Amino acid sequence: MSERLVRLACTAAVAAQAVLAPVPALAVPDAQPPVAELLTDLQQLYRQAEQATETYNAAEERLNRQRAEVIRLDGELAGARRSLHSSKDEAGRLARQQYQSSTGISPYVRLLLARDPQHALDEGHVIGELARERAKTVGRLADGEKKQADLARKARKALDTRLLLAEGQKKQRDEVRDRLLDVERMLASLTPDQLTALAALERTETADAQRKLTVSGALSATTPPPSQEGDRAVRYAVRQLGKPYEWGAAGPKAYDCSGLTSQAWDHAGTPIPRTSQEQWAHLPHVPLNELRPGDLVVYFPEATHVALYLGNGRVVQAPRPGAKVKVSPIAANPILGAVRPDPKARPLAHYTPPTVPEGATEGPDEGFGASQPTVPTPT
Repeated sequence: MSERLVRLACTAAVAAQAVLAPVPALAVPDAQPPVAELLTDLQQLYRQAEQATETYNAAEERLNRQRAEVIRLDGELAGARRSLHSSKDEAGRLARQQYQSSTGISPYVRLLLARDPQHALDEGHVIGELARERAKTVGRLADGEKKQADLARKARKALDTRLLLAEGQKKQRDEVRDRLLDVERMLASLTPDQLTALAALERTETADAQRKLTVSGALSATTPPPSQEGDRAVRYAVRQLGKPYEWGAAGPKAYDCSGLTSQAWDHAGTPIPRTSQEQWAHLPHVPLNELRPGDLVVYFPEATHVALYLGNGRVVQAPRPGAKVKVSPIAANPILGAVRPDPKARPLAHYTPPTVPEGATEGPDEGFGASQPTVPTPT
């Protein structure tokens, strides 16, 4: 075959592939953008995914609280109905007693005609007590009916709210799914060499940020000891090293960033809010130069990522989809600030840090070179 025919055949094959091959959702242009630009785009996608995840987690927390409120109101309503039924039975019993004791003669005439006036007086007292008891029972009956109606109305409203929250949670779940699909499509569009270059560039950027933070004096040269609760939180987090990141997960097999920190402090005996944004909003802030193990380091202006401080400029974190729980430099992400779940707890007099397993600092903080992020399946 001549050289001209070979060129024509290759051209035809390429054209056929262009027609028959499915077009990817995020097509990669012939002229690839610089690695730094790719890194910025991918970091932005991860940030959007994590922000959507934290919003989903907040929706899940609200839904859980509403479920508990519905259960509580249903229990109160059931109790009110039992009490109302009991009051009705009591009112009926008293009505029968009064009917059986009634003679149609006034108490004054009965007293005049009685052979034993004292007995008549005692009998009248008993009848009066029965009447007063009946009046109280009727009052309780009316109150019970009102309480049951109020509780029934609140229970219906609580159930309606729960349904609305469940619908909102579904939308947030779909938002996370869309953002993770964007990440997956971009990762799939990159070559192995590009992924390697991205990981290397981000490691370089992290090392530079860590060096600048250390040189600035923002971190203390020595790490003060944690409280007893902080020590327990750190040891729990260290035991989770190597477990995969999974959006919306709070253990024990997988975690997202705030799932790890909230569970660590829950196991330490100091429950804290579930999401990074709530942790930043509701826990006392501490300066970076006063950090002690167990404190939480919060990242990005929207407080969408969080890690647990290990000491000596390192954190334990669930970095992002595709990565695992690991030890990272504190400057692995742009720092917003830090919070302390136990501000009033005294530091330990003597502290021995937990042993960090070999390889805990290895592996990507960024998740580029690991398996692609798991995209949640709609349910």
